[in-house]
Amino acid sequence: MPHLNPTIVHVDEAVIVADKPAGLLSMPARGEARQDCLASRVQALYPDALLVHRLDMATSGLIMLARGHEMLRRLSLAFEQRIVGKKYCALVHGHVADDRGEIALALGSDPDNRPRQRVDPLQGRPALTRYRVLARSGEGAGARTRVELTPLTGRTHQLRVHLMSIGHPIVGDPLYAAPDEAQQEARMCLHAMSLAFIHPQTRVPACFESVVPF
Repeated sequence: MPHLNPTIVHVDEAVIVADKPAGLLSMPARGEARQDCLASRVQALYPDALLVHRLDMATSGLIMLARGHEMLRRLSLAFEQRIVGKKYCALVHGHVADDRGEIALALGSDPDNRPRQRVDPLQGRPALTRYRVLARSGEGAGARTRVELTPLTGRTHQLRVHLMSIGHPIVGDPLYAAPDEAQQEARMCLHAMSLAFIHPQTRVPACFESVVPF
């Protein structure tokens, strides 16, 4: 489907940065109908492109691919060492009280409700998210807060579960917002808006930004 085509933001001999639309998988999933994804679409243009990290299907924004296995190794190491800077923008239900703060709650899979994740202080993996309020709007049931999010760890559904856990699920989230709330928006309002890293070949700092579409 043409409306799911990613935008190539940057390409060189080592790295590709693409802007993924909401509704497109990052990589193939189980089932013949779930093979279309960002990785395969980019590989149709650049056959050596390898996905470095993922975004949820419902999340839009910047995602990085490596050109070949050596660049993948270098970039994967940068992610493991947490020297890649990622910022997201989300629109959440309600008014977040504090202008900025941290959410440090361990996360693990919910075996009874896959693919949902849950806060699991006993067996979960440590997860840390920093947030900053950008704007508050509306009142009552229509109250919303636009927040900038910086994940310091990379757990599955981390931003979505952390925001839900403090009482502010993301608008349009099909898994963690209440069913009537999730249906109010055509898409989940979570966007990877900034990606900063040290170029794996030139060692020069690089930073890319994407306009928030909601």
